[in-house]
Amino acid sequence: MSDHLPDRDRSRVRAADADRNLVAQLLSDACANGQLTVSEFDERTAAVYQAKTYGELDLLTGDLVLSPPPAGAPSGGSSHDRVIAIMSGAVRKGEWTAAARIDAVAFWGGIELDLRRASFSAEETTVNCVAIMGGIEVTVPPGVSVEVRGMGIMGGFEHVSAAHPGAPRVVITGFAFWGGVSVDIKPAGKGSRLDK
Repeated sequence: MSDHLPDRDRSRVRAADADRNLVAQLLSDACANGQLTVSEFDERTAAVYQAKTYGELDLLTGDLVLSPPPAGAPSGGSSHDRVIAIMSGAVRKGEWTAAARIDAVAFWGGIELDLRRASFSAEETTVNCVAIMGGIEVTVPPGVSVEVRGMGIMGGFEHVSAAHPGAPRVVITGFAFWGGVSVDIKPAGKGSRLDK
């Protein structure tokens, strides 16, 4: 968000999609660390995508202690990626580079993250999944270490694990509320539903 505008003018300036996505991520982090309940997160996230100005977005985060982005990580760089599906769907599959941290937020929508042909930009990749009345599918190839730390609240969070010393490691965190997060380990190959 722009820092060069005076406060009295900034509150009336129209926000962009990138600003709304950033606030949605801050709310996700606040929910994950216990500052917001799931219902508060649900309510505020819905308001984020209806907000038109910086002032409206500021009201949604004004009472939170926010963690700044990691120092030295360029905005939009390969260290952090976001996949958001609000009443829609989002897919990442095929040949792509997986960032060290991927935040996946599905709100009344669905996300498919297929890491089977992805290149890993770090030894450990964290996939933070937030599924609110939606679903997130994460697929990893055999030979990759997998650890799932997420939880389901009136929803499902599938727990699978695989240990392969020296291999890339994928850690899946977050929560599912009236939704689901599924985690599969399967090889890439023709005939798979995810390859179509």
